[in-house]
Amino acid sequence: MSYTDVERPGREAVVALALVLAVNALGASPSLLFGADTTWFERPWFFPPTVAFPVVWTLLFTLLGVALYLVWRADADARATRLALGAFAVQFVLNLAWTPAFFGLQRPGLGLAIIALLWVAIVGTIAAFDRVDRRAALLLIPYLAWVTFAAVLNYAIWVG
Repeated sequence: MSYTDVERPGREAVVALALVLAVNALGASPSLLFGADTTWFERPWFFPPTVAFPVVWTLLFTLLGVALYLVWRADADARATRLALGAFAVQFVLNLAWTPAFFGLQRPGLGLAIIALLWVAIVGTIAAFDRVDRRAALLLIPYLAWVTFAAVLNYAIWVG
């Protein structure tokens, strides 16, 4: 197979990455929309340094963008692709809903309910992505791991 036989990532890759990273920059950072005030809750002993959050989320959202691109451009069954993209949209909306619930409303119980739904939606997205492009599904595993950690952290804050 020559280089010309392989389709080069183009505008779609840039759009997928830009979309996901722009949402990360605008909505995932509590300091931009809701402030990063963590004084209203007691930090559990395993609370990471504040600087870790933007670094981790930027990396994760980059992986999400690449995974989205792989599914978007996959030569797969159109129905499976639509289902995968729909699952991605659902989990993305839940991801974005957590920040205003937890930081904006300062309601860790509501945040915990949202993050539980998000966890289930990510698992469903991984399964849907796997039917289209296994690489895309694997790129979501670190995201699931971080959301699992975030759910434990959210729980500890809620019961703390």
